[in-house]
Amino acid sequence: MPIEKNYEPAATEARLYDRWEKSGAFKCNPDSKAAPFTLMMPPPNVTGSLHMGHALTFTLQDILVRYQRMKGRDVLWQPGTDHAGIATQMVVERELAAQGTNMGRREMGREAFLKKVWEWKEKSGGTITGQLRRLGASCDWSREKFTMDAELSKAVTREFVALFREGLIFKDKRLVNWDPKMLTAVSDLEVEQREVKGHMWHFRYPLERDPTQFVCIATTRPETMLGDGAVAVNPKDERYQHLIGQYAVLPLANRRIPIIADEHADPEKGSGAVKITAAHDFNDFEVWKRHRDQDYFKRQQDGGLINLFDAHARMNENAPEAFRGLDRYKAREKVIADLEALGLVDKIEPIKHAVPHGDRSGVVIEPWLSEQWYCDAKSLAVEALKAVEDGRTQFVPEQWTNTYYAWMRNIESWCISRQLWWGHQIPAWYGPDGKYFVAETEADAKTEAAKHYGKTVELARDEDVLDTWFSSAMWPFSTLGWPDTTKELARYYPTDVLVTGFDIIFFWVARMMMMGLHFMKDVPFKKVYIHALVRDEKGQKMSKTKGNVIDPLTVIDQYGCDALRFTLAHMSTPGRDIKLATSRIEGNRNFATKLWNAARFCQMNECAWVDSFDPASVKHTVNQWIVGETKLAADKVASLLDDYRFDLAASAAYDFIWNNFCDWYLEFTKPILGGTDGATAAETRATTAWVLGQMLHFLHPFMPYITEELWGQFVGSEKMLMTDAWPVLGDNLIKPTGINWVRQMIDEIRAVRVELNVPGGAKIKLLIKDADKDIQNRISENMSYIVRMARLVEEGQGISYVTEIPKGAAQLVFGDIIIALPLADIIDLEQERSRLAKESERLKAEIQKVDAKLGNADFVARAPEEVVDEHRERKAEFEATLAKLQAAQKSLSA
Repeated sequence: MPIEKNYEPAATEARLYDRWEKSGAFKCNPDSKAAPFTLMMPPPNVTGSLHMGHALTFTLQDILVRYQRMKGRDVLWQPGTDHAGIATQMVVERELAAQGTNMGRREMGREAFLKKVWEWKEKSGGTITGQLRRLGASCDWSREKFTMDAELSKAVTREFVALFREGLIFKDKRLVNWDPKMLTAVSDLEVEQREVKGHMWHFRYPLERDPTQFVCIATTRPETMLGDGAVAVNPKDERYQHLIGQYAVLPLANRRIPIIADEHADPEKGSGAVKITAAHDFNDFEVWKRHRDQDYFKRQQDGGLINLFDAHARMNENAPEAFRGLDRYKAREKVIADLEALGLVDKIEPIKHAVPHGDRSGVVIEPWLSEQWYCDAKSLAVEALKAVEDGRTQFVPEQWTNTYYAWMRNIESWCISRQLWWGHQIPAWYGPDGKYFVAETEADAKTEAAKHYGKTVELARDEDVLDTWFSSAMWPFSTLGWPDTTKELARYYPTDVLVTGFDIIFFWVARMMMMGLHFMKDVPFKKVYIHALVRDEKGQKMSKTKGNVIDPLTVIDQYGCDALRFTLAHMSTPGRDIKLATSRIEGNRNFATKLWNAARFCQMNECAWVDSFDPASVKHTVNQWIVGETKLAADKVASLLDDYRFDLAASAAYDFIWNNFCDWYLEFTKPILGGTDGATAAETRATTAWVLGQMLHFLHPFMPYITEELWGQFVGSEKMLMTDAWPVLGDNLIKPTGINWVRQMIDEIRAVRVELNVPGGAKIKLLIKDADKDIQNRISENMSYIVRMARLVEEGQGISYVTEIPKGAAQLVFGDIIIALPLADIIDLEQERSRLAKESERLKAEIQKVDAKLGNADFVARAPEEVVDEHRERKAEFEATLAKLQAAQKSLSA
């Protein structure tokens, strides 16, 4: 069918995706005899909308699965969404508040509230999966999972009970990140460190033996001093040696607290003495653990572990009576005022410091002592470490292995309970005396309780739910049917590769490794590909506050999905964040347009697909050249995708299509297609069509829509491109032609013309010195190409062989020969030399300025990373331009 004049992405994308999905092409086949290829989609939050980080992750995944599908693998790309405990509960509570019913979740009760959440999920929970379809994600939607599905919930319960019975899950009272607005513990991932303006207050604590003497401490949270259990000094700090083992009197609380020796106290910071508030600071809690068996703590109230706050971060009964019931910040004001009245404030310093905030609630997170359920991650990490050390799972790029090691070798017990209602409720039931019974069902728990008490008793279920990472840790095998034995589990586990961002190596990758090895006795994935962050064009993190967020859906609307996907792949250089500018996306939209126009050109020149075409049979040199280059390009793209070098694979496809095919081959063949040699023209038309077909194949994983559309319109095949075979081309297609040598010569001439400002329409002569017979024959065979594409004089003297280069000619060494362009009659040589010299000096000055900044250690240390990177990039650009100018200067003969 005729290819339309313009490519319309919006209409094409919707139509093609619908066709792909309805065809069943995305589905895996557990009964297939083909080798499986499995990739697990990191389940996005059910509350989420597609952002640029998602777009990168899912684009790279889709490139892999489309490539493997074309290679004949039985592909399972397992999709699904995460129930997102805190985020979803907040959304529904917000909706209830907006309805003005004055019915919060606690007023509604658990059952009624959860019914509302499920209603919301059915109505709005599919937003992101619809957006993934717009991105072209070719996952097996027939197998879509949700972490709260009945079968996945069954798996979570089995997981919890099994780990508990093995002693790997337990309850304990420890510090957690507590969100006083959401009233739940949260993971480190849900905590944002925000830099805020604050103060460092220096307080004097009187010594017990001599109240006129003081030990001075500094704190950013004065309210917590009411819960101090000790003052620590460094054992090597000579200033405080005489105080170790003595006592200070805690002001306002009037408690004696010990002065202890611990390495946590840094002699170089503040006064060198630090307050130890073990129930409200993670570092202090570790100090307390090291000293808790000492008499000075055993004799204290609560053993030196004094919890000052209730769940709302208000002062509780452990605080002095005058402070009870006060909000933490009101208590802060009163502490400062009371200490000032006592003359115990040494000084106050304004500072900027990082303060932890809940990423959902926006309130300051409080380190808080509470009883929670924990998983023994340290024990589970042993096998997960070995699996990476012995290569069963490999990180790509390899540098992320060290990040994984650092985390896993220092891992602590994992707090897995959350004080929410939306999530997997912990399968533990409590008897009348508080003893708990962990079981898969309430009936099983009652049976255990009856045995323990010797009678039937009432049981109350634990109200807490599990951390969402606990359920998603099972994603690679729970989605395949575990704990049941299924053929999907046997066929698709372990998976081939995981594609994700570095920020969840700790929270998801490590947990999947631990649970996969524990329950499946094998790694969950053989490779972990870690991609970078997507930032704005200046290298800054995208945020709504800064107003620099680039919405992928808006980009798709404006430039088409293929342009966005290709840009993200093209810029995915390992170890380097993506600095995304819409100009880059626009450039790749232009690439799509160039491909479309090239296909139309081919069709208008009657280049038609021939099923029986044999590329090894072509006779004409140019056709032999492009056939060989096509083979090399297809192989290169495949090899680079096998190595997860998405950036280089995209570049290889781009370079071949834009340069080899569009800019060179089509230009080479225009005279042939319009010439009188019918046989050569017919061969060229068939070759052109064949090359276009191969190009569409190896570009398809990156730009699936335009390639599928052109395949249908150009080839007219009912068979979809996405299910057609990847081009595997024989070595017999590569033949020596000399065309690349000709290309390089033309490129050199064109570069000289540009750098020396030769008018585009000017026809010039070419002089060649030191050419042997072979080179003269090669030039003779390709004379028409060189004359036409280098814009040489067409008469007989367009190319001449000389023994000396005349004055007034630009010259350069090209391999074993010297080529020269006599330009004295076309440009003002002196003026050109002067221009080149001035521009070179200007660039040298610019390079010196940048070098001065980059050589300033203070600038490099203080400037934002993106600013330093920008200076390095500018220097590289200046140096590249300078090299061209210097080459042009050198080319001008005296």
